[in-house]
Amino acid sequence: MSKLFVGGLSWHTTDQSLHDGFSQFGTVEEAIVVKDRDTNRSRGFGFVRFSSEADADAAVAQLNNTEFDGRVIRVDKASERTSRNDGGFQGRGGYNQRGGGGGYGGGYGGSYGPYL
Repeated sequence: MSKLFVGGLSWHTTDQSLHDGFSQFGTVEEAIVVKDRDTNRSRGFGFVRFSSEADADAAVAQLNNTEFDGRVIRVDKASERTSRNDGGFQGRGGYNQRGGGGGYGGGYGGSYGPYL
């Protein structure tokens, strides 16, 4: 089994059209266009999983840097996610309106402008 990353997808590309476009190279087990969690619109990339490594290699060789659904796409082997053993959220920090030490305005004792 081999998973491919497909970048540069058109905003109107669907799971089905991605599946159909890649199925010419072999058995596609899954084709997913990644969507924004809030708007449910395409984020412009997706993943295709083939049952055969040879089929995936053929798709990369034939489709990388070619036009698909009106856009030039990038097709490459998907890299496996590394496990996160730090146990924490890797976000961009807390809600921080006016600077301070992160969190809600720098914590409970933070400054909220002229009110404190």
